[in-house]
Amino acid sequence: MISKKELATKLREWKLSLFLYNRNLLSRICLILLIVLILIAIFAPLLAPYPGDAGSATHPEFALRGPSWEHPFGTDELGRDILSKVIYGCRISLISAMVTVLFALVIGSLLGAIAGGIGGWVEELIMRITDIFLSFPPLLLAICITALMGPSLEHAQLAMVLSWWPWYTRILRGQAVGIKERQFVKSAEAIGTSNWRIIFKHIVPNCMAPIIIQASMDMGSVIMTLASLGYLGLGAQAPSPEWGLMVNTSKTYIMQAPWYTVFPSLAIFVTVLVFNLIGDGLREVLDPKTRKL
Repeated sequence: MISKKELATKLREWKLSLFLYNRNLLSRICLILLIVLILIAIFAPLLAPYPGDAGSATHPEFALRGPSWEHPFGTDELGRDILSKVIYGCRISLISAMVTVLFALVIGSLLGAIAGGIGGWVEELIMRITDIFLSFPPLLLAICITALMGPSLEHAQLAMVLSWWPWYTRILRGQAVGIKERQFVKSAEAIGTSNWRIIFKHIVPNCMAPIIIQASMDMGSVIMTLASLGYLGLGAQAPSPEWGLMVNTSKTYIMQAPWYTVFPSLAIFVTVLVFNLIGDGLREVLDPKTRKL
């Protein structure tokens, strides 16, 4: 049970963080853009002018039409509205990235907390396995895993989780080792508190700031990597309106219909930029080394 004093302290910390974040104009703009992207993903069926075009519907008579009032982003090789596909692609990209980062965060943070909190041979085992995974570039490892399991969005997400969790393990283990030496943890050990209670009550809550910063910046990287896998034909498969797959399909018609490549590419660029800038803003607020009062 949290005491009133602890609750008041946490509320003051949240108010200070919100004040510092709100002070940065660029961070505020990116937060607004993120809210817009989330709303687009949630209300995609209502916002898309031709929802069926994000699925298997085809209109060959309208193939590769340029941007117009009827089709603001133009149409693809099967006459489908590109704006509708980009809107539905926003839902796919955000949900896929959120699920991937969440699973990688939970797995990596749990292993990192156990390694830093318990130590000994358990720490050695976890960190050596982590080093093995970190020895491979994340995109290369994801490509190999997806190629072995077969191309699909679900396999791409699983491959991303397997290639991304070690970063959270290393971050939280480093934080846990430092926090373990603090006086309040030593006091808990002195009164006989179990290792698991120390890990989940004292260590993990005090390591959340760097984890939140890393997760916010990883969202953009994961969206880019999933789009790259889609572009290579290892991620989402047709007729899915995933952005990377759209760019892959559009490259055949880039001279004839450049808008087909431009708009999904622009959607990837804006989304990744928004998450990266939000991550920078959170780092300035939550990291004591960069916080400016």
